[in-house]
Amino acid sequence: MTTTLAPPVRQTPAPAAPAEDLAALARRHGLSVSGARPSLPSYVRQLWSRRDFITAFATARLTAQFSQARLGQVWQVMTPLLNAAVYYLIFGVLMNAKSGVPDYVPFLVTGIFVWTFTANTIQAGTRAISGNLGLVRALHFPRASLPISLAFQQLQQLLFSLGVLAVLLACFGEFPTWSWLLAVPALFLQTLFNTGVSLVLARLAARTPDISQLMPFVLRTWMYASGAMWSIQNLATSGRFPAAAVLALQCNPAAVYIDLMRFALIGSFTGEQLPPHVWALAAGWALLAFGGGFVWFWKAEETYGRG
Repeated sequence: MTTTLAPPVRQTPAPAAPAEDLAALARRHGLSVSGARPSLPSYVRQLWSRRDFITAFATARLTAQFSQARLGQVWQVMTPLLNAAVYYLIFGVLMNAKSGVPDYVPFLVTGIFVWTFTANTIQAGTRAISGNLGLVRALHFPRASLPISLAFQQLQQLLFSLGVLAVLLACFGEFPTWSWLLAVPALFLQTLFNTGVSLVLARLAARTPDISQLMPFVLRTWMYASGAMWSIQNLATSGRFPAAAVLALQCNPAAVYIDLMRFALIGSFTGEQLPPHVWALAAGWALLAFGGGFVWFWKAEETYGRG
């Protein structure tokens, strides 16, 4: 007796649930997309709740920065001082940039210290995401914490260096006066500006790491255009350049913050050497850079560490 087996019945797979049904199911059970970008107010609240992490991360990075060097934290001060010595030889002596600039050494050292703060903050920002991919991929936290923390690290380093700058200024006859208090709002506005630019470059370098290799050349060019080693005011009075070019140099944000610090700390640097509406310029650059940079960085929050 031969038994004939019936052919297997081919089952048709059930149709996939529509995407909107899955979304409704996720909402009903309180599920959300992993790594989704929160709203801007929620993002700000998350950052504020992690303020202890931001400060601790900045302090730890600052402590470890020169841990392998024998002189340790002394290099925080030695680096801008050595740069100032080199620039004094090149610009002050060989190129005679000190001509017509009273108190050229305080003028130069203040400019170099202030510029170094801006340059280091921006350079650190280019590596904020790409240099911490392990942390970004392992933990969930507002990614803006990293560039903000690195900016705070550079501010801590500058505050340490300002003590040495004050001693150096005193050696050249510049003693503390009430005008030194103007350095506080100037540094606050400069910190906002530096952090904003750092946020912009952190997002750009997260997708294009080569930007960090290009930045030293951009920053060096920017430094030469910011009057850190020479006087923009002397250039304006020389009549060798168009008024529009001189105005652009005076409104350069790095030059604005350098001039404000010189105005606060150096008695011979008077208000006549400042560009018109200098405080409005400083505040405008700070708000534009920080506000625009923060929002632009937040818009790509869900993309960091992926790909």
